Amino acid sequence: MITSETEIEGGSIKASIDLNVDPVDQLHRRRSEKWTGHGPGVISSTVAEMDFPLARPIVEVLRSAIERDDLGYTPGANPKLAEAFAHFAGRRLHWTVDPSQVRVVPDVMIGLLELARLLAGPGGSVAFSTPAYPPFLTEFPQVRLLVDQIPLLPDGTTDLVALGAAFATGTRVFILANPHNPTGRVLPRMELEQIAELAVDHQAWVLADEIHAPLTLPGAQHLPFLEVSDAARDCGFALTSASKAFNLAGLKAALIVTAGDAPRAIAARMLPMTDHTGLLGVLAAEAAFNGGDDWLDAVLHQLDTNRGLLVTLLAERLPEVIWTPPEASYLAWLDCRRFGLGDNPAEQLSDRARVALSSGPLYGPPGAGHARLNFGTSPQLVEQMIDRVAGAIGEA
Repeated sequence: MITSETEIEGGSIKASIDLNVDPVDQLHRRRSEKWTGHGPGVISSTVAEMDFPLARPIVEVLRSAIERDDLGYTPGANPKLAEAFAHFAGRRLHWTVDPSQVRVVPDVMIGLLELARLLAGPGGSVAFSTPAYPPFLTEFPQVRLLVDQIPLLPDGTTDLVALGAAFATGTRVFILANPHNPTGRVLPRMELEQIAELAVDHQAWVLADEIHAPLTLPGAQHLPFLEVSDAARDCGFALTSASKAFNLAGLKAALIVTAGDAPRAIAARMLPMTDHTGLLGVLAAEAAFNGGDDWLDAVLHQLDTNRGLLVTLLAERLPEVIWTPPEASYLAWLDCRRFGLGDNPAEQLSDRARVALSSGPLYGPPGAGHARLNFGTSPQLVEQMIDRVAGAIGEA
């Protein structure tokens, strides 16, 4: 059991938070994407799902809904969720959110797609930094938007010159992943300010995907894009959810947040999507934002511990791997090119090591020779994954 302290009226109580991860054979019984489709004994470290037990307040609210047979349509207005998120944002993210400027959508990607279609127009162009979350590369073209891939600079920062050139040639939307996926980098204030200024100068828009923000790890400080400057509020939309921080991706509830008049008016033009949002997702998100702090603190402690363990294990057993420990979330972006496993090392390691990693090339051309490892699990499984990979490399 993980134990965390909760301050209550000047004193403290010990709150036991269960983060014990099931054995691999039991994890394979799950029906979610991470654990589906792999052979027996394979350790899955692919999509961004954590293996920890759910937070108790979430379990209780979901059980209560099922017991009262409450699985109908989501109501159009969700003031409780907006208020819960506003309090969470102020408490955890140092972000002042007006609940009246919070809009519920099924998930962050749907929100990005619908906003991008409105802002860029038919046949318009959206830009984002690569390597990038794979749906950025595949789903924007499906809604007839062109994509302008802007590779990160060698130090992992946004190529502001290339972004300015994209805006100058007609790109109207920049998708900003902050924290960045897959590198886990938290963008600093100056870089965020420069992105906002470029967008305003070119009458463009910034859609800030901040879904990983609550998982910012010790040593870093996330700055919400809408808190950066007046320029950011004038050109920006923030999209977030409880799904990554509280492992609720399958329940379908996310939020679009605005802080300026023009973005708010544009969000109001979106097609109503409340009916496509899951009621259980709304209820679970409310419970997470209102009562999940102790659980989230315990998870952050465990992820920080796992990150440190991964630093040690890679240095000792796979020193050829080039990587920068992430500042947020539980995703390690690994440069495996020194192993000579080709553009897609995850494919070979799945066969040789019985460890399923995310395929680097899915994140765009800069992902060639890379793989993404998910360490949102037990330290024991982190160590087993590195042992298996090291053994497979040693046998090659």
